[in-house]
Formats: sequence, C-alpha cells, structure tokens
Amino acid sequence: MKVDQEFSQQPPDICRTVQVKLSTMLAADNFDSNGNELYTPPLNFSMVDNGIFRSGFPDTPNFSFLKTLGLRSIVYLCPEPYPEHNVEFLKANRIRLFQFGIEGTKEPFVNIPEDAIREALKVVLDVRNHPVLIHCKRGKHRTGCLVGCLRKIQRWCLTSIFDEYQRFAAAKARLSDQRFMELFDTSSFKDIPPCPCLCSKRLLHAWQVTAKQKELHIHSSVDFAQTESSCTLVVKR
Repeated sequence: MKVDQEFSQQPPDICRTVQVKLSTMLAADNFDSNGNELYTPPLNFSMVDNGIFRSGFPDTPNFSFLKTLGLRSIVYLCPEPYPEHNVEFLKANRIRLFQFGIEGTKEPFVNIPEDAIREALKVVLDVRNHPVLIHCKRGKHRTGCLVGCLRKIQRWCLTSIFDEYQRFAAAKARLSDQRFMELFDTSSFKDIPPCPCLCSKRLLHAWQVTAKQKELHIHSSVDFAQTESSCTLVVKR
C-alpha cells in the first residue's frame, strides 16, 4: 500500500515516459540490429511435408510469421472454441478452419477417436487445402498422432515414425499414442503415393529452400534434440 501511495505522487510525465520507453523496447524486439523484421514461429513449429506444417497453438505474436506461409487452411485438433482474435486473423487472411475436437486426456485414460483422425487426414491430404497448418495445444500428442498416421500412409517405417513423434513429445511421449499409430489401418488411403523417410534436418532444409523461394532469409536456432525448438525468420526489406 505504501508503494502505491508513493507511486501515485510521482508526476504523470514519468508514467508517460515509462510507457513510451516500454513501447519502444517492444517494437525493437521485432527487428534485428540491421533493421530486418523478425518473426516468431509458434511453439514446436516444423515442416512436415511440402505444403504441410505442424505446431503448437499459435497466438498473436505468431501471426506475422504465419502470414509468410501463405496458409489456406488450419487443422485444429482441440475441442475448445477457437479464440476470437485467431478467428479474426483467419478471416483477414482467408484461411479456412477445420476443427476436430479431440480431448487432451492423459494416460491411462487416453481415447483417440480414429474417425476424427481419418477425417482430419482427408483434409491434410487434399492439396486444395495446402498450405495447411496442423496444431493442437502444445503440438505434441494430438498433432503427433495425426502426423504419425500420415507417415504410415506415406509408408514410413515405424522406427522413423516413433522417432519423429518422440522428438516433439520428448519426456511426455505416450505408449498409447505409439500403439495407436502402429495399429492404424491405412488401407482406405491406397491412392496416396509413398514418401521416403526423411530425418528432421532434411525437412528443415526443405523448409529453408521454400523460404528462400519467398525471398526470406532464415536464421535457424533449431535443436531437434530439444522439445521447445525455435526458429527466427528475418525478412529483408
């Protein structure tokens, strides 16, 4: 209470000065020392395949980065309503939202709805929806299961599928998720061409090539041994 009283006695110009300095600092965080604009990808962002991306839940600081991807669609795997500011971003950029409400339960009470996964895969595999971003809350379990089933359709071996899943889930990897991917029946997706198993570094290289084609310069700080990976895209003016 004493602190509040002392602060209230300060001249109002001090408050305005603090606000201006704070705004300047926040604006400066969006640019590097050369004046290039910096973008912040969502948590656990990565390229899955040509035109397919994955991540955790994107928020306002990530919107500028998402615009550089030229997204047509977002596959949202949580049951909660999409936040209003996210909906406004989608409307402004003509991005279509596909929601598949999969509950984020924990083991041993995990119930992965196969029908929802199959419907989501149909959206992801339809090139008319590309570029598409797949995300749940953290980009680990629900997103990992969907991507793992996609890899099965692409005829990846289980070792590579589990390795990719564990790279994002890390210590929170679930045996139930891996069992679901192992038993997932891909016979209804027979017309999908196979895709060779690619390690994450090669996927990152493909993402860098795509970014270069869009005249983006990438400063990457991605460590695929870590769960909380991050990248910085720098747009040269």
